Amino acid sequence: MENIKMSIQKPKMILFDYGHTLLYEIGHNAEKGNKAIYQYIKSNPKNISFQEFNKIVNSTFKKINECGNGIDICEKNFLRLVYEYMNIELSVSLEEAESIIWNGVSECDIMPNANKILDYLNKNDIRSGVISNMCWSGKSLKDRLNRLLPNNKLEFAITSGDYIFKKPNKMLFGIALNRAGLNAEEVWYCGDSVKADIYGAHNAGIFPVLYEGKTEEKNSFEGQNEGDEIDFDYFKINNWDELIEKIETI
Repeated sequence: MENIKMSIQKPKMILFDYGHTLLYEIGHNAEKGNKAIYQYIKSNPKNISFQEFNKIVNSTFKKINECGNGIDICEKNFLRLVYEYMNIELSVSLEEAESIIWNGVSECDIMPNANKILDYLNKNDIRSGVISNMCWSGKSLKDRLNRLLPNNKLEFAITSGDYIFKKPNKMLFGIALNRAGLNAEEVWYCGDSVKADIYGAHNAGIFPVLYEGKTEEKNSFEGQNEGDEIDFDYFKINNWDELIEKIETI
């Protein structure tokens, strides 16, 4: 059940989650990402086939995920691990490889009216930024956001891959507040996960907004937060127009 904190102040900044909040990914396929980077191999003395390359990359990633409860390893370090293990050298940097792989792994599209909420914030001098759980770097994330939402004024994109801990760990939120130079009560956070986003923001003293928007492809949130009960003040919205209305009424 939604609670509404009547004493909450209008935000000086709104922070967003990435996936299923501002953008969403379509047809996630790790093999396509591996195929995209395989063509950039310039040295392969062991003559490792794509099939073996794909198997080693995916099985290693799975093992790391099984060990890393609550943490992420940055993609660049992961690539260094698996490529040096296979004695493979690329013709591009690891930073470039990350973008090539991510673009191969999945297409990406804009969540409905994500550009509208960002335009509204820009027009009303409300600052914005992103905090996301992902192995990709903040630079790669910012590049993707800039490409698909070119009018954004997002000041930064913070990822767990760059900082080890995943949301709901409050350290990521604390880093965002430090970068913004704001106090927690001056900031709102919007995301689709009760555990990672709503509890994470609340525990950092930031006012949380639960976003349960849908895409044309499907209802991405069906059952995701089922059974979660929130016993503190927050807003729940189904579209960005509702967030604009809430800001306007404060």
